[in-house]
Amino acid sequence: MTVDTHIDTFHGLPVLDFVQAVEKGGPLPDAAAVAWKIGLEYESPQTFTECWQQFLDAVDTSRVSAVVVGLWSPDEPDSFAEPLQAIVGAAGRLPALRALFVGDIISEECEISWLPMADMTPLLTSFPLLAELVVRGSCEEGDDGVGLSLQPVRHEHLRALRLESGGLPATVVRSIAACDFPLLERLELWLGVDQYGGDSTIDDLAPFLTGTALPALRHLGLQDAEYQDEIAAAAAHAPVVARLESLNLSMGVLTDQGATALLEGQPLTHLRSLDLHHHYLTEELQQRLREALPGVDVDLSGAGRPDDEWRYVAVAE
Repeated sequence: MTVDTHIDTFHGLPVLDFVQAVEKGGPLPDAAAVAWKIGLEYESPQTFTECWQQFLDAVDTSRVSAVVVGLWSPDEPDSFAEPLQAIVGAAGRLPALRALFVGDIISEECEISWLPMADMTPLLTSFPLLAELVVRGSCEEGDDGVGLSLQPVRHEHLRALRLESGGLPATVVRSIAACDFPLLERLELWLGVDQYGGDSTIDDLAPFLTGTALPALRHLGLQDAEYQDEIAAAAAHAPVVARLESLNLSMGVLTDQGATALLEGQPLTHLRSLDLHHHYLTEELQQRLREALPGVDVDLSGAGRPDDEWRYVAVAE
């Protein structure tokens, strides 16, 4: 996953850019056959609300199962609050919606740290059958005084949640831990750096590592952290790991210290995959990991220099 290229599939469906499809002319595809991307072109004369309404009028939205939200501001980044209101207001016209990606916006369009979000809670309360939610953005406050946030809620159908941020606030991490997601199988958090609001600590991650908060969890991603070594050390003895199928500790400042803790902790041979890409491991530690986990798909791509004084996470600004 990267913030440099747009996604081309989502929730098992090819992504179709609605605005581009309309501009090309011709018939639109079957409403259930694609994930519909709604977003503005740069310097577009339209507002997102106008574009969203055009989508509602042109497509049989009763059969739409996946929506991808692209750029909602044609020039300077604005808060997601107004587009959020438009989407939530149309909940009754989207009874089949099962997957929502908010913020398929690449760095060329807007840096992730400049992308002011909003309180995402209404997306969960307005779409009770939602199975997958991805949110990309910043905790920085927009014009409405609100950044990326979430209130503790119960959602009985959510199976996958990913929050992508260059700085995920501890308050959001704690709120997710306080949510009741009985069917959640996949959780990925891009924790980011303190400079952009990522002020979580290892203590904030404890509910996910103990395994008590999310009874159905099978994939856990605690990524993009400056304290990735601490996370690896905690995961090495975390009860939840024994029932996971895959573990993602990638994108952060992982060094030999954290990798050694993983090797010396509980067995990881039951995992299908262990993602450690973007790391600062020596060749020796990389080889030890490969030898210790012969049946596991271990991603060790994106190696940085272990002796580099300037170590950084994959996504911050």
